[in-house]
Amino acid sequence: MAGLGQKLEVRQGQGLVITPQLQQAIKLLQLSNLELEAFVEGELERNPLLARDDSDPDRGETPEPTEGVEAPSDRAEMSFEDGRASDASDAVDARTDDVYGDAAPGEKASDRASEGDTGQPLGDWSAVGRGGSVEADEDLLDRVLRRELSLSDHLQAQATLAGFTPVEHAVALALIDAVDDGGYLRGELTELAERLGWSVERIEAVLERCQAFEPTGVMARSVPECLALQLKEKNRLDPAMQALLENLELVARRDFSGLKALCGVDDEDLSEMICELKALTPRPGAAFGGEPSQTVVPDVFVRPDPAGGWRVELNADTLPRLLVDKRYHAVVQASARSDEDKTFVAECSAQAAWLVKSLDQRAKTILKVASEIVRQQDAFLAFGVECLRPLNLKTVADAISMHESTVSRVTSNKYLATPRGVFELKFFFTSAINSTDGAASHSAEAVRHKIKQMIEAETAESAVLSDDRIVEILKEAGVDIARRTVAKYREALRIPSSVERRRLLRAG
Repeated sequence: MAGLGQKLEVRQGQGLVITPQLQQAIKLLQLSNLELEAFVEGELERNPLLARDDSDPDRGETPEPTEGVEAPSDRAEMSFEDGRASDASDAVDARTDDVYGDAAPGEKASDRASEGDTGQPLGDWSAVGRGGSVEADEDLLDRVLRRELSLSDHLQAQATLAGFTPVEHAVALALIDAVDDGGYLRGELTELAERLGWSVERIEAVLERCQAFEPTGVMARSVPECLALQLKEKNRLDPAMQALLENLELVARRDFSGLKALCGVDDEDLSEMICELKALTPRPGAAFGGEPSQTVVPDVFVRPDPAGGWRVELNADTLPRLLVDKRYHAVVQASARSDEDKTFVAECSAQAAWLVKSLDQRAKTILKVASEIVRQQDAFLAFGVECLRPLNLKTVADAISMHESTVSRVTSNKYLATPRGVFELKFFFTSAINSTDGAASHSAEAVRHKIKQMIEAETAESAVLSDDRIVEILKEAGVDIARRTVAKYREALRIPSSVERRRLLRAG
């Protein structure tokens, strides 16, 4: 029996260490242009050696070269001629070692804030704006006065004048906080009663008074209750109308015979009642300003190439242009005395250089992925959605020698501006539906478009297509599809069934 012992062995192997810088580069890929701008602003505040490149390349201005760092180009583009891609920039392939899960970027630099992070010498005040001037205060006041009144502010103002006791006023404010942008009260009163320590009956009494606020129908808990509040104000909430509100699903299905039996009215009365419903407002809070919507800014532009094909270029307005301030770096490096100060300056310099390179690699990776998508979906750009091809992440990743996870991150929250409109990059990835003759597969998006076109072409009651008939037509066109798939696509397009469409045509 061999004895137990200890020994040392030297082994050589390969492994990948996920450094904070690599984590940061991975996360930069999936940030939208708005998120990237916010991230860059934070880095500019945290790192005194980073500076914006304010030079205008269109006017021939060139920034002072940085030490060991190239500024990212904002004119990167690719053109496609005769199906071949010619890279107009010296693009670098994204590394395929970023296949690990997402993680927050590490804090390599120190958390200490620097007062001189504007890229100017510490004693230079020429770049300081007039933040405390009267003009700035007037701009702030103007923005406040021009702010759109929200529904919550409007309801809170009415609650203040409603004559509530202090306790009732607090309950009313809690109810108002539960109102969505459409004006409906979300949440259960039992949960609110348990949280506030009040009975449900007393909360319902406060809610009843709040439902008398303007706009009429606000703070209702359902569509029938919202419409009932508006009819009650007009003194039109009779038993027949109440029965109509309780059976709105029959109104949607145009089941007039069932409605007449339930409401006890004839055709003329039912027609008048439905006209009154159409005059009401199902979303009373929609007239008030909510959260400002963000305009979609495309990350990539696709334009026809005069020589034929398509030209793909990055949107320079969404690309942060940063530089490492070499002059300021020399100043602070010379003034550093302690080891702690020297370490801080070295970390800031390394982090700034890595960020500039990461932004450059991000831009080139987006361009490379978008260019391959355009190459794969050139038929869509030329002829429309019916020519959209089936496409998945693996096809694009294999074509550009990247990992699928990299392509997935790049296509998240990125938009492509084409002559046919602005589309998210993920729009071009659609599943495949087999062909009946074994030829090339069909794109699911193209099949959905065909189904929508067929249904929109229905002009008479006798021409309404059932799901089975749609399946037959598609199979005649070479699309092998099941009936349940047609029903799923039709419901996703919010198209009613053939029975309901036939009722609509009969009523119309």
